[in-house]
Parts: sequence; C-alpha cells; structure tokens
Amino acid sequence: MKNTTNNAFTLIEVLIVVVILGILSAVAIPKFATASEDAKSSAVQSVVAGVRSSIATYRTSAVIQGNSPYPTLSQLGDGSVLKFDLPTNPYSGVGSVQAVNQTQALARSVVNPTTAGWNYYVNNASTPPVAIFYSNNSDTTSVSNGSGGTKTANEL
Repeated sequence: MKNTTNNAFTLIEVLIVVVILGILSAVAIPKFATASEDAKSSAVQSVVAGVRSSIATYRTSAVIQGNSPYPTLSQLGDGSVLKFDLPTNPYSGVGSVQAVNQTQALARSVVNPTTAGWNYYVNNASTPPVAIFYSNNSDTTSVSNGSGGTKTANEL
C-alpha cells in the first residue's frame, strides 16, 4: 500500500500571508501616492523655471539691442523665446498660456483654468518693466512653504 500525503497550506498559513500583505500595502501605498504629487510639483517647477530662464535670456538680448526687455505673449509662443512647446500643466492638463492683468498676476490668481494652463503678465512700459509667468492652478503641491504648510501650484 502506498503512503500518500497531501501537500497544502493550512488556513493559518494563508491568513498570516494575507496579514503580511495587508501590512506591506498599508505602508507602501501612501509612499507611492506622494510620489505622484512630487512628480506633478517637480514638473510645474521645471516648466516655470524653464520659461522664466527663456524670458531672462530674451531680456538680455533685447536690452543689448535696445528693444523692449520682455517678450509679449505672442513672442512667448511663436518660437522666438521658447525653443520648446509649452507642456501641459500637470495639475489641470491644459497647455496654453493666457494674458492676465497686473492685479491678477501679483495675486497669482487662477483665471479660466479650463482654457489655459499658464498665466503671463508683461508690462514693458512700467518702471521697471515687469514680466510674471506662473501656473494657472491652485491645487496643493508637495512643495513646502517654509512655515509647515505647502504651496499651491500658482505660488511656484
């Protein structure tokens, strides 16, 4: 007669594995959730820094040539300032840039967020001339504001 044994997991062993998986997922999922927010914040910071750098480069050339120091909205988008297509705003999914007035720009107001992902204010006639470029979204980011809270996308 043959001796047969059944190889299987007991209910306790299965429950232990399920508990361990539950603990691991409770620890790991919040870490991955903040990674997505960090990526959005970094993307906005990168775009804003790139555009502001392009504006500064344009300004240097324009001042040397005796032209208005800051580009107009149309110059910003026609390839003479930005050598890349303006990416979509990761918080809103909208990629176009719109003109805003001085009050809106100084307050970093969000204006028409479904039609424009970025805001731009320029006044070459003021003393000194002014140009402000920022995100057209007020979602909370993962960037610290220095006092225990976080900045919104339009504050970056």
